[in-house]
Amino acid sequence: MRKPIVAGNWKMHFAAEEAVALADQIRLELVDEPGQCDVVLCPTFTSLNSVKNVVDGTKIGLGAQNMHWEGSGAYTGDVSAEMILTSGCRYVILGHSERRQYAFESDADVKRKAVAALNSGLIPIICVGERLEQREADQVEEIVIGQVAAAVENIDKAELNRIVIAYEPVWAIGTGRTATASQAEEVHALIRGFFVNHAGIDVAEQIRLQYGGSVKPDNAEELFSQKNIDGGLIGGAALQADSFVDIVKAAK
Repeated sequence: MRKPIVAGNWKMHFAAEEAVALADQIRLELVDEPGQCDVVLCPTFTSLNSVKNVVDGTKIGLGAQNMHWEGSGAYTGDVSAEMILTSGCRYVILGHSERRQYAFESDADVKRKAVAALNSGLIPIICVGERLEQREADQVEEIVIGQVAAAVENIDKAELNRIVIAYEPVWAIGTGRTATASQAEEVHALIRGFFVNHAGIDVAEQIRLQYGGSVKPDNAEELFSQKNIDGGLIGGAALQADSFVDIVKAAK
């Protein structure tokens, strides 16, 4: 049985003081909840250490929003896996559509980062998803499975159960539009099927697949009840404690 995982991607929101206040409210609202769902908070780099102090000793995990594949070097503005590990991170988001769009990250970049994350002991949350024009051109499987295949190409099959795949249709991120539960499940089933062919059914059944894209408390339960959806990567609804906690409870 796969354990659900709900991660809050705070994107470029909140200075350290605000991040601490939000993390503390989430911590308090979840303090009596059984550990039936992995919960992860992903603040900005500058808030990682502050949020770490809030979630230390709790069931809430900490994640970074990006990393470089090299351990060190002349990469101005980047951080390494080792650096985010020292901030208390266990997870890292890789290949988010906003990184692909604004920072021009390629499938090859995501692949290198995923390998580096695993080698360092981090759990990569690898984001994949199609743009609206690609969906309308019936290219969903080609685009999404292509991104998944590229990301895991150099990952040993014995380590695949450590990764998380987040399917985020680009047309539903921050737009208020959400894939229907059946649309989301259809793509998650395609991803699961890829891993069956790539690594066998035993491995495929262990890999956790998240849905992201305007997940809210009022649609989370239906989305998470689908056979192949194991939680969510939450954007806007993660910026308020009550809505994020309601989504976590829906995943349980």
